[in-house]
Amino acid sequence: MIKRLLFLFTFCSSILVQAQYTSVINSNRPGLSESPYSVGSGVYQIESTLFYRNVPFVETFSNPESFGANLLFRTSFLFEKLEFNLNTTLSNDKIGFKNVFKSSYNTTGFSRFTLGAKYMVYAPTYDDKSKEIRSWKARHSFDWKRWIPHVGVYAGINFGSFLSDFHNKGGITPKVGVLLQNEFSDKLNVITNLFYDNIGSDFTEYSYVVTGTYNFNDYWSGFAEIQGVFEKYQNKSSIGAGAAYLFNENLQFNASLRGNFEGNEFGVTSAIGVSYRLDRHEDKFAELDEFGNKIEEDKPIKYDENRGFFGRMFSKVKKLFKKKQGKREQKVDLDISPNKDEKEVRTEKPRRRRQESLIDVISKEDEKQKKKTAKADKKAAKKAQKKAEKEAKNAQKEKEKEAKRKLKEEEKEAKRKEKERLKLEKEIKELEDEIKKEEEKEKKKKEEKKKKKKDGDN
Repeated sequence: MIKRLLFLFTFCSSILVQAQYTSVINSNRPGLSESPYSVGSGVYQIESTLFYRNVPFVETFSNPESFGANLLFRTSFLFEKLEFNLNTTLSNDKIGFKNVFKSSYNTTGFSRFTLGAKYMVYAPTYDDKSKEIRSWKARHSFDWKRWIPHVGVYAGINFGSFLSDFHNKGGITPKVGVLLQNEFSDKLNVITNLFYDNIGSDFTEYSYVVTGTYNFNDYWSGFAEIQGVFEKYQNKSSIGAGAAYLFNENLQFNASLRGNFEGNEFGVTSAIGVSYRLDRHEDKFAELDEFGNKIEEDKPIKYDENRGFFGRMFSKVKKLFKKKQGKREQKVDLDISPNKDEKEVRTEKPRRRRQESLIDVISKEDEKQKKKTAKADKKAAKKAQKKAEKEAKNAQKEKEKEAKRKLKEEEKEAKRKEKERLKLEKEIKELEDEIKKEEEKEKKKKEEKKKKKKDGDN
């Protein structure tokens, strides 16, 4: 079941533009980046992480050691593309002082509390290479449109008034960001985030995160990530890697390890986490019959015998004041002639309409089913005929192609033989010319010899 769900999510994530919901949990952990996709309406998702961070002391005040838990809550209820989230961290921090002497103390409290929302602005569509049957090269070629990313925007508010003193950065401050995601293949995707945080305070910062995720199989995936944070007083960066394991469609476990560069110091952060979602998502769709008409459920009929005593009593009282459709019609003869019987009053009851029998209902349903089956058989026969015609055309094309190939080979062989014949004729001619030249030389020599002999006799 999980394999089928993963297969469906992997191949549909690139074509579902309106729907953000996926049949398998879509977690941002264990990385620090955030996908532009929403969790989908009716989904309540928690992504928790336990972390330990250790960095050497730096000059003056610093935070060399931290241990705590990060909690990210995500949900969507207004629009499929709109997500609301709460990102908070509770940590025990070691605050260190290093100047002439070295000292430290521990404090426990919130180090982050941010309410945010993100919205998917643009989602490109990619070509389905699996349907390409004419060319193997075209089917396995790279779709260059995959360089066009999915685009989301983020806006949030940082609440710093109740954070610990070391992490308080100006009370309530806004945070904005741009979320990008490139799906280079069914297994590889790259997420890029750009954030502008603590706007308007003395601790304004710019940051970026680039995360590459690769799915090894239906259960395991790995990631590599790089982050950079640019503050007024200090710049930070980190490089991390990790893995995630999908336990089922609603539960994921993950772990990560990253190296932190803070100023001239290098530290390590390790983390393990779990992501879980409560899935209450319902797809909105209309059920249609075989003729394309919307199927509506019949309202349940309430019978008096299913009610209690007081319910039946009030129902009967209500019926006294309610005009019945099948009420009797009384026709009274107003003729008051003496020959007319005074007691003659004709009362006519309404005609009863015969209810449709169960056999008629079953017959109609059977007729509908027969029509549907006949239509499906006709469609299948037509499809099979088209397939046969296509195969016949392909076979004819192959025969023509083979005949052309043979004709080309014969022409090529004929040209080769003609070329050899011409070459042989040329060689014979050259040989004849050489023999002729030799004969002429011999003839000239003989004449010269005769002439010398004749001159010598004289």
